[in-house]
Amino acid sequence: MNTSPLITRPETLKIFGEDSMGVEEQRQTLDESYPVGFKGYGLSSEKVDSVGMFEYEGKDYKLRQGSVVIAAITSCTNTSNPSVMLGAGLLAKNAVEAGLTVAPYIKTSLSPGSGVVTYYLQESGVIPYLTKLGFDIVGYGCMTCIGNSGPLPDVIVETIEKNELICCGVLSGNRNFEGRIHPNTRANYLASPLLVIAYAIAGTVDIDFQTEPLGRRADGSPIYLQDIWPTRTDIQTVEQKHVIPAMFKEVYRKIEKGSSNWANLVAPDGKLYPWDSTSTYIKNPPYFDDLQKELPKINPVSKARVLLNLGDSVTTDHISPAGSIARNSPAARYLANRGLTPKEFNSYGSRRGNDAVMARGTFANIRLVNKFIGKPGPRTVYIPTNEEMDVFDAAEKYVKDQTPLIILVGKEYGSGSSRDWAAKGPYLLGIRAVIAESYERIHRSNLVGMGIIPLQYLPGQNAESLELTGYEVYDIAVPDNCQPGQKITVTTDNGKKFEVIVRFDTEVDLTYFRHGGILNYMIRKML
Repeated sequence: MNTSPLITRPETLKIFGEDSMGVEEQRQTLDESYPVGFKGYGLSSEKVDSVGMFEYEGKDYKLRQGSVVIAAITSCTNTSNPSVMLGAGLLAKNAVEAGLTVAPYIKTSLSPGSGVVTYYLQESGVIPYLTKLGFDIVGYGCMTCIGNSGPLPDVIVETIEKNELICCGVLSGNRNFEGRIHPNTRANYLASPLLVIAYAIAGTVDIDFQTEPLGRRADGSPIYLQDIWPTRTDIQTVEQKHVIPAMFKEVYRKIEKGSSNWANLVAPDGKLYPWDSTSTYIKNPPYFDDLQKELPKINPVSKARVLLNLGDSVTTDHISPAGSIARNSPAARYLANRGLTPKEFNSYGSRRGNDAVMARGTFANIRLVNKFIGKPGPRTVYIPTNEEMDVFDAAEKYVKDQTPLIILVGKEYGSGSSRDWAAKGPYLLGIRAVIAESYERIHRSNLVGMGIIPLQYLPGQNAESLELTGYEVYDIAVPDNCQPGQKITVTTDNGKKFEVIVRFDTEVDLTYFRHGGILNYMIRKML
């Protein structure tokens, strides 16, 4: 049977089987014939051949379209599969013995799903070969898959930006939305751990493994991927010898003890957490600052402005803070003002306990397309003065003006992972309502849980058909006796009126909304 390795295309929202491609097809996505979309970048014929020269550790290198700058064996899913992990180790062994190397500027890492993986990799003797290629074990838990790869070298970032290169991340994770893995890797491909190593050695995704060598031996003879790929028998032999029940029992017997770092942590006494006002990681959130025991009246959303005018398929990765913190972002400025250097910024995931950082990272995805701006980037227009600025900065000005905010959006709003910060972040920005053509089921529920009103256009209608530009002023009134799925009227300052469906789908939704969200509801139940 003739088989070919598969990877998933960048930006995919579909499952692997539906949206995968052969490695021979993948290289075509960097061709000018592929338009902008799930499979292409609309490169012009001139841009296809762009090259960026740079020096790293005393040697000269080149980056091209499709160059790999991040290669990570990561995620809690396929790193728990002994066959592919041992296969990767054996491939690394064969590669090192053949004299193959990985360029030092490529950010390589290995983050197994558990300590068991480390155990059988050590016992099988493949760790030194993985390390030789740069795949050191960097830790356990969410790593590159969630954007925790850390910063790329400055010279790499500068070369990518100066030459407008589409450089790549290749990872064995389970998400690869553009901008999630790293702000400077526009193309991110999901692959098996074995292929992650293969692409790291190749240094590019623009390669045909069937006909092009990964490198050459000392005598000049070519080394192809098939020459170092371990056989199924090789993998099974090692797996049967080293993946045994006793190994799992030994690792999990010690799991509650943790590492010495964990054991040496000093935990405060008392029932209440002692908030540290100087901490940039954990901050007392403002959710309950104005909470009263009595249930408040439902206030209308009056004289609201549109913060963002978005299209279809806006994912929770576009909304929620994720990945590394860009140096020119509002979150970076917040941290810099508190004395931190870029190397200390860390990631949004690590600072999810600080609402000030997370609010500044909401809608900060570099691939967000706001119709007010017309090109990708986390920018919007502050309508009263027609100034273009970062989304957070505009929201902050509206909050100071005491202007409520709404979002106009197309179909499938909130698709992707069900991220809590995709609802918390908009709430902190002052967003009171969203008007969409349709919602992803869980995200709609999360919006309700934060007290944000999910409104839906009537079938066949959207912002374009209603001739809404987003520059209008909006009034939205939810009646006190609102029922699930009720229609209400939205009015604008230019005389437009249109009906929308209030997507409170159950009485429970209405209960949460009347309390201002599920957090307030739970606190009032305890009072």
